[in-house]
Amino acid sequence: MTSKQPLPVRLTRTGQPLLPWHHFTMRFSSTPRGARLARRLAGERLDAWGIPYGSDAHDVLTLIVAELSANAVRHGRVPGRDFRLRLSAEGTALRVELTDSRGESIPALAEPSNDLDGGRGLLLVAALTDRWGWYPCIDGPGKTVWAVLDVGRS
Repeated sequence: MTSKQPLPVRLTRTGQPLLPWHHFTMRFSSTPRGARLARRLAGERLDAWGIPYGSDAHDVLTLIVAELSANAVRHGRVPGRDFRLRLSAEGTALRVELTDSRGESIPALAEPSNDLDGGRGLLLVAALTDRWGWYPCIDGPGKTVWAVLDVGRS
């Protein structure tokens, strides 16, 4: 029997964590179930990379994946097409990218309405990450929404 040991996290000269280079990509069905699975697998991957469950960085990143996955299902869904989740870590930066199939549905920050249940996902992404944005897909229809969190910031 083997025990799961977290990867050692090296420190920069300022004592901040320095992550080795990591990359994860997977496609998920554009359904609520696919969005839940993306969040769960992202959480497991982050833990394997040395960002443990329950840490602030882990909680923020899994929330970002959840929000962007939900947006991909709600606003970027094309029947029969999947969305793609890509996670990458290098240095102290962790990047989340979600690619969906609807390029005409452009993400934008907007004041949420008190009458609606939704409309706050991108506000959370903008508030919790260091930077975020989107770009059109170059290899087909759709767009990629990305967010970066620097776990080494004070």
